[in-house]
Amino acid sequence: MMEENQKDKNIKKTWIQYGIFAIVAITLYATGLHTEVIGFVQRGLLATGFMNPDVEVIAQNNSDVETVESSAFAKADYNLKLRDAKGNVVSLEKYKGKVIFLNFWATWCPPCVAEMPSIEKLYKDMGNDVVFVMLSFDKNFETAKAYMERKDYGLPIYEQAGPMPAVYESTALPTTYVIDAEGNIALTHKGMADYNNEEFREFLNSLK
Repeated sequence: MMEENQKDKNIKKTWIQYGIFAIVAITLYATGLHTEVIGFVQRGLLATGFMNPDVEVIAQNNSDVETVESSAFAKADYNLKLRDAKGNVVSLEKYKGKVIFLNFWATWCPPCVAEMPSIEKLYKDMGNDVVFVMLSFDKNFETAKAYMERKDYGLPIYEQAGPMPAVYESTALPTTYVIDAEGNIALTHKGMADYNNEEFREFLNSLK
């Protein structure tokens, strides 16, 4: 009899725990905080460095003129039209000849939220040498602008103001393209990464 009572208590305890988890999950989704929470957890994964692009190999190959021709890299399409936070429409052509960090993101994307602090830190250090283009895929651009203001991020954000060139078509968020000064797409990385590290800074500097 005591074993049955204990079993009933354990079952009841388990259902209570499930109920609490369900309430927390529903609350997070209802308030939109689930993205922040998941993003925070994924930020811990980024700290391991396992998800970062192997820029050391890319840099070595790029400097090896005997084995890698210019055609080894896809060419950037500067016809991408962008609208900035003030409503001005610009083309990627404006930044031709400079190193460009092009990132596709959205406020509802946890991995995007997870990697944003590292990109913000990189921007503060290299914003004068590298052009940062944070292209929002939020349905309402005002949502993206409010998010950046709430987080006190200084990163320049844009929304798409024209057709997406085929070379940048991606089904993954986030996706990051790094375009070198010669107009080559030197890096394509799908998924989140921690870009705030010395290795990546050296990689960007090598593309000038």
